Amino acid sequence: MSLIRPLTIALLGVLLCLAGATFDSESLYVPGVALVGIAVLATAWVLLAANGATLVRRSGPHTIVEEQPYPLRVEMRSGVLPPPGGELFEPLLGWPVPIAGRWSRRVRINVRFSRRGRRVLEPGRLVIRDPLRVFSQEIVDEGHDEVLVLPRIEPVTAPGGSGAGAGDHGGQGIDPGVMGRRLDASMAELEIDGLRPYREGAPASRIHWPSVARHGEMLERRLVAELDSAPLIVVDPSAPSGEDGLDKAVRAAASLCVHLARAGGCAVLLPGDRRPIEIGHDMGAWPGVHVRLALIESGSAPPASTLGPRGGAVIWVTGADLMSAPRALERLPAGARIVVSPAALPGVRPLFEVADCTGCLVERLRRAAPVGAGRAA
Repeated sequence: MSLIRPLTIALLGVLLCLAGATFDSESLYVPGVALVGIAVLATAWVLLAANGATLVRRSGPHTIVEEQPYPLRVEMRSGVLPPPGGELFEPLLGWPVPIAGRWSRRVRINVRFSRRGRRVLEPGRLVIRDPLRVFSQEIVDEGHDEVLVLPRIEPVTAPGGSGAGAGDHGGQGIDPGVMGRRLDASMAELEIDGLRPYREGAPASRIHWPSVARHGEMLERRLVAELDSAPLIVVDPSAPSGEDGLDKAVRAAASLCVHLARAGGCAVLLPGDRRPIEIGHDMGAWPGVHVRLALIESGSAPPASTLGPRGGAVIWVTGADLMSAPRALERLPAGARIVVSPAALPGVRPLFEVADCTGCLVERLRRAAPVGAGRAA
């Protein structure tokens, strides 16, 4: 704060003293001297307390998962004298912390971020002032920290299953044997890609017994490459129902990546990429994918040309409220095609639930779609 206020108060005190001398009125000396003394004392005390004062924020890690505690430590030290009054303002706290009469002050708190994305931590402020607010000094923390909030991972459950992934419609019209089971990883298994002559040592499960019965010829099933048969998770950020809808879709995509990767491996196609990123059982590629999922913003849908033929399931994750399957997904050849979105369509039995989203087979969406309903782009 400038010296205008204390100088004004001191000048008023001097004028009172001059008026007392002019009119020979001793009663004016008392308030005049008092005002000058208050201005000088308040200014000197605040300046001495601010001389050498420091404000240091000791931030936590550079990345944190949604709703996990982020440790925040703020330390204040005064100068030559303890401050006569004032407050410590830390934007993440939301309320001022009094510092009057303290040589030092430490604040420790755990902050939680409810949404993913990059967070720039605004600098804290230390305001030292006198009780009468005649003069004050402000000290600003020079640090500008950033925190990347990653989407949290939630369990993938069958409809009606226990855990955080159960939705509002859980348990309605679901077979008792499926109740509480997690999403099956069988979609990661290899798919049939035709027949070929039987090779010595091949497992009996690959033998095509109908050919043996009809022609007496030993044939075995030929399987597509393991790379193309792993489940593919496609993240579609186009036309979300809102920031909350996009956040739910990103959490669902992250949860599915972890679940299917641990079950044997999967692939994920992120916005702007032309080729999917493979995530193996060792989760080596997962940290980089997790960071990119945290930074996804609303944009265009992945073009159909980036999908290509695959033998495994294609899981299309979107934050939009769809009434039908995306066209790019419906154009894919036969195979498990699944749409995951925050909207629960009435009359459609979900295949699984995750992060307040439901996963439904495209065939079920097509049967439940009203007549004349347009297809999503």
